[in-house]
This record gives sequence, structure tokens and C-alpha cells, in this order.
Amino acid sequence: MTFSTINARAEEAAKKPAFREALKKRHCLAPADAFYEWQHLGAKSKRPFAFAGLWESWRPKDGETLESFTILTTEPNEVMAPIHNRMPVILEPKDYDCWLDAGDQEKPPVDLLRPFPAERMRAWPVSDRVGNVRNNDPQLLEPAP
Repeated sequence: MTFSTINARAEEAAKKPAFREALKKRHCLAPADAFYEWQHLGAKSKRPFAFAGLWESWRPKDGETLESFTILTTEPNEVMAPIHNRMPVILEPKDYDCWLDAGDQEKPPVDLLRPFPAERMRAWPVSDRVGNVRNNDPQLLEPAP
């Protein structure tokens, strides 16, 4: 059986069996400096940032233990709304420690799972080369002609 859990809706994670325990205890950061949305528009900050994530260690019925993670998503801000109905939860650097500290497992820091400020983001069209996994070069971030 295959599970595709690269993204999880922040507002639903506490209710989903695949994410419930990880939301209580196993937070992570997924470093990035840009992300793509499949409408061929990229969003980039001027500095590296981190997505709020959850990790899990589990064992399928017939197999070895797997370690996996998911990126939490939230409602889009004003930059992302015309592009997609979701966006990754981007954490402020000042909130990294709070997110990573499991703290009170019955009250995870869900207040951090909000849209990133739109005024601190940029978006632009990129080449359709982004859609091919064989392409992996810095030019993918350049604006399309």
C-alpha cells in the first residue's frame, strides 16, 4: 500500500490518524528558499525559510520501518490566493524553537500554523522546465521570458 502524505492540512492534522500523534510530539522544519506551485508560478523570499512539518516513524504490515514527513499547509495569503487555494505553512525564524519543542502534547502550537505575511513574499512565472524532474538547476528559479 502506498501513502502520499507530502502535504497535510494544518486545520485537519489533529483529526487525521496519519498525523494526530506527530502533531502532538514530532515536529520538524523543512528548509527552503523557494517553492513552486503547479500553475507555473514561483514564490520566493529573499532569505531561506522553513516550512512547518511533522515526521513519523512507522512500519507497514509487510516491510521495514519507514521514516516519513509531511509539510503542513494553510489557507493562502494574498500572494498565493490567485495561484492556489492552499500554501505551505512558513514559520518565522523566531518561532522555530517553539515549533520544534513538543511542550504540552495536548496543546501543540497550532497558533503558528497560519499564512505567511504576503508583503514578505514575491511570485513570478517560471519556465515549464520546472515540471520535468530531470531538470534540477538554479535557472529553474529565473522568471520565464
